Amino acid sequence: MVSLSELDIEVSDVDAVTDRREEVLAAIRDHAGRIAYNVASVEGGDYGRRSFSTDRGEWTVKYEAGELEFLLYEPRGGGETYVVSTQSPADPEALSRALTDYEAFVAAYNDYVASVDGFLDGVDDGFPTVGSAESVVVERERIVGRIEACCGRMAGELHRYEATEYGTFTARVDGTRWELKRELDGVSYLRVGGSGGVYLLSQYGPPAASDVREYAPRFPGFVEAYNDHVAELELDLDRIEP
Repeated sequence: MVSLSELDIEVSDVDAVTDRREEVLAAIRDHAGRIAYNVASVEGGDYGRRSFSTDRGEWTVKYEAGELEFLLYEPRGGGETYVVSTQSPADPEALSRALTDYEAFVAAYNDYVASVDGFLDGVDDGFPTVGSAESVVVERERIVGRIEACCGRMAGELHRYEATEYGTFTARVDGTRWELKRELDGVSYLRVGGSGGVYLLSQYGPPAASDVREYAPRFPGFVEAYNDHVAELELDLDRIEP
């Protein structure tokens, strides 16, 4: 721990502080910077501040990403001095007064460190075993895979008939709107329930297992609606079984 004596200057000598202010401030910035880093490590988070009280006033350390942003001294008689800041250096006389209390600030910081030492001793880290969702994921992939295979055949047959790059097939199953959108002969998505509905098939990832559980049993009704559509067209298209 660096002490003020190592700065080789009497802090009460304003002229000396003025002459060597940059050197003094560099030393303080380095020293207080280590304090800020340690406080940030304990407190957590990317940024924050912590205040330390002394008999003469209060010191506030503000940090961001573990780096010292500023060191503020507020004496009990009023006023404030930014000992370290991103702005212009502190007035030499105010800086000199602040530095007379710096060692008390370091002592208050050391008391803080002592207070948190062993703070987590005795905390039980024997957490329960995390259960696996692998079986649910595998079953979801199997069911969604079958739905996708059926929809792929639908998209292919619709592309043959409509001969367009893009198209949709919609139907109502038990009052709920189902929509299959295709691009050429491939599936873009299968959506249930309109624009704010559930995507059973999409390019953004698999559906929730709860959605699969709710809508997969209704999917055969959508296939039947498609087959009825094909029959109405009186075209020689393969019928699809779910």
